Amino acid sequence: MKPLLLKPSSPALLVLALTLAAPAAHATPAEYGEAMFRLATERGCLACHALQAGPRRSDGLPPIAPAWIEIARRYRDDPAASERLTATVMGGSNAAARHWVGKVADVNMPPNAAVVSEREARALVNWILVLVP
Repeated sequence: MKPLLLKPSSPALLVLALTLAAPAAHATPAEYGEAMFRLATERGCLACHALQAGPRRSDGLPPIAPAWIEIARRYRDDPAASERLTATVMGGSNAAARHWVGKVADVNMPPNAAVVSEREARALVNWILVLVP
């Protein structure tokens, strides 16, 4: 079996480099944001989340999950947010601890350990948390 070779300009290589070694990649903030958004898209995060808050869905119901900008605003001053949100991405949310009531649909975040590694989840969470200064 031949090893997979990626061209230096390959988007897959950029995502891999940014996800696994972001400081060493010397990516611009825009390149890093693009890579994280692409990773979130590939892992299915956008099926429920959006980058920015939008209107109610066409059926009149609220969005399925909070927008990442809202998450960043809510948790930006919480020093434990990165660990807690990474655990939520990996293991799902707790129905008893819902705090987006009335703003999003009455569903819990499912466990995502089957589709995202903990390292990827941590990178995505940390990217989300700095979306709002």
